[in-house]
Amino acid sequence: MSDVVPPADLQPPGRERVRAAAAALGLDVELVERPPARSLHEAAELLGIEPADIVKTIVVKRRSGDYLFALVPGGRKISWPPFRTLLGVNKLAMPDAATAFQATGYERGTITVLGASAPLPVYADERILERGGRISIGAGEHGWSAFVDAAEYLTAVGAVTADLTEPEDPQS
Repeated sequence: MSDVVPPADLQPPGRERVRAAAAALGLDVELVERPPARSLHEAAELLGIEPADIVKTIVVKRRSGDYLFALVPGGRKISWPPFRTLLGVNKLAMPDAATAFQATGYERGTITVLGASAPLPVYADERILERGGRISIGAGEHGWSAFVDAAEYLTAVGAVTADLTEPEDPQS
């Protein structure tokens, strides 16, 4: 079996890649269609959940040029100093939208570890496990959300958990 991933325009829709990747990992995933949302808080309201139950999947680039995923609960943002310390690096950056798409095969706002075009290391904020239960993650397509059990998801994707985040500024 080849590890070559077809170009994004030749791949099945994002939600189907998510469904197939979850099945391959033995992970139960529920895909839910929802109206477009302009913010994480609006998406939470549309889904009838708390913002902290939405886990953002952020693509991060190391100075060496490779990428990784950071899983961040809603209402929080990456705290760069402890994340750099954990990784043993002095520079991390968030790539622009086009680069994030090239690295994952997903557009911003839909990015997920499941079905990404390349297997990347996964780091998750420990609050995801502390909160536990069912979380919403990117479903690979705009207008869709995926729901998974937090602990099962982090185990299935091999996430390293640590204190990676700080509260977002409510004014931003």
